[in-house]
Amino acid sequence: MIVTVTLNPSFDRTIDLDAPLERGSVQRAARAIQEPGGKGVNVSRALHTAGVATLAMLPGASADPMVLALLADGIPAETVPVTAPIRSNTTITEPDGTTTKLNEPGAPVTETTAAALMTLIVSRSADATWLVLAGSLPPGLPSDFYAHIVHEVRNDAALRGVPAPRVAVDSSGEPLAALLASDERVDLIKPNAEELFDLASSLGIAVPDVDPELLGSDDASVVEIADQVLQHGLGAALITLGSRGAVLATDSDVVRAAAPRIVARSTVGAGDCSLAGFLLASERGDDAAGCLAQAIAHGAAAASLPGSKVPTLEQADSGAIAVSRSPRVLAE
Repeated sequence: MIVTVTLNPSFDRTIDLDAPLERGSVQRAARAIQEPGGKGVNVSRALHTAGVATLAMLPGASADPMVLALLADGIPAETVPVTAPIRSNTTITEPDGTTTKLNEPGAPVTETTAAALMTLIVSRSADATWLVLAGSLPPGLPSDFYAHIVHEVRNDAALRGVPAPRVAVDSSGEPLAALLASDERVDLIKPNAEELFDLASSLGIAVPDVDPELLGSDDASVVEIADQVLQHGLGAALITLGSRGAVLATDSDVVRAAAPRIVARSTVGAGDCSLAGFLLASERGDDAAGCLAQAIAHGAAAASLPGSKVPTLEQADSGAIAVSRSPRVLAE
């Protein structure tokens, strides 16, 4: 089973326009879709749709509309009760695929809620094969909370004499940097190019001065930075490059694959679906190339769907994804 943790969940509303957004004017929407969201929740939604056992954990009242929607979709989930409503995020998509996101801040988390979340996460991770820590941290949680989670989960597994789950992280900023700066090993991270460069900079790694819009256009620079990040207790980095595909960097080789040509309808949750694709391929025993191919297929399929809908396994066919693999030596 793959367990996901979303500490700052959201009820995601996507508004599709049939014309370019005109700031300051009144426009009619072509359609509006509302889905349970947050990075880890989206990973669980995609895994569940693909038939992979998963459990989503998050803070939220049992009667919260977002939690009710999640359970109505049949997604296995457990929550720690909180009084504040789960935030809403709004995404506006234009006909050419341009996406504008308006994310509300999360409600503050108390020490009592934080302790309850830790207890739930540790107990439900006992039989997990992967533990996915995804998204931002809400106010009230320290920046190293992810590091504390990994430590407690592994300590519990050691006390019980069983293997600890592998850890995948899809976050950015201080929470991710604090985790990699700790003594806890992370098996997989899934940044995009901008997040990878930001992470490297926060770890004291020199990064090239590149126009943000050009980040990821040069695979060599992405791999060079990933190589150095790998040396901070990291097993692999799945770096998504949007329409250019993705790169999987490990300590033994680099795997690359281009994205298939699609008509993008919404990029909301596409990166989350990429991570879900990687994990489900890992669960069925695929090698690195197979995991990358499924990650790209899942991400592309998600981007071709409206709102934050997740693709079925049939819609995310990895057989058409061409993958190249090249052994390498990490920089000293």
